[in-house]
Amino acid sequence: MHIRNDDSAVCKKTIDEVVAHEQYMNTFVEQDANMSRTFLYARVSTGEQTTTNQLHEAKTKGFTVDAKRTVEETISGSVAAMERPKFRALVEHKLDEGDTLIVTKLDRLGRNTSDVLATVERLASMGVRLHCLALEGVDLTSAAGKLHMTVLAAVAQFERDLLIERTHAGLARARAEGRKGGRPDALTDEQKGEIRAALAAGDASARALAKHYGVAPNTILKVGKEGAAG
Repeated sequence: MHIRNDDSAVCKKTIDEVVAHEQYMNTFVEQDANMSRTFLYARVSTGEQTTTNQLHEAKTKGFTVDAKRTVEETISGSVAAMERPKFRALVEHKLDEGDTLIVTKLDRLGRNTSDVLATVERLASMGVRLHCLALEGVDLTSAAGKLHMTVLAAVAQFERDLLIERTHAGLARARAEGRKGGRPDALTDEQKGEIRAALAAGDASARALAKHYGVAPNTILKVGKEGAAG
């Protein structure tokens, strides 16, 4: 069979185009595979609550998150972030450098400021960006985000210092008024006298006395020691 030169040229051109197209598609797929991924962490405290509003808020703010990259967890915000099973699995087994994690509010990460700061630092060290929608979507691992976190840390320290100051002031006021600070005694002075007498006479054990007066055995022993020291 005789193939004309022009037919051969057309055939070669077609093959070259197919190869070029395949190379282009392979490059595109490879680039897509290396693109950063976006995850969403949505948390509620009780089973009666849902994460629907958090998912909707992320969508309205322009973040498109695949269902497989959305982590929903029902657990108290007082539990440290890395002690939450699903959040820990997200950090340790799913997030990679270049990825982005979305939360609607900082309290979704936790209620303890120190723990939140530690979590942000951990994500930053991993090369993971953290966007908080309540803070206009700012990346908390960026320069602007670190400023937010610095202010947050300063406020948290101020609140701790203020609490300590108020506690000390309250104790000083109580002492000035002749009251002792701390937990009120579980036993009256009369009951303490009865306990000391019973222990001294050997009429009852500390366990039996504790059961009778509705306190812990250690409390009975402490009362006995106070009597001996007095």
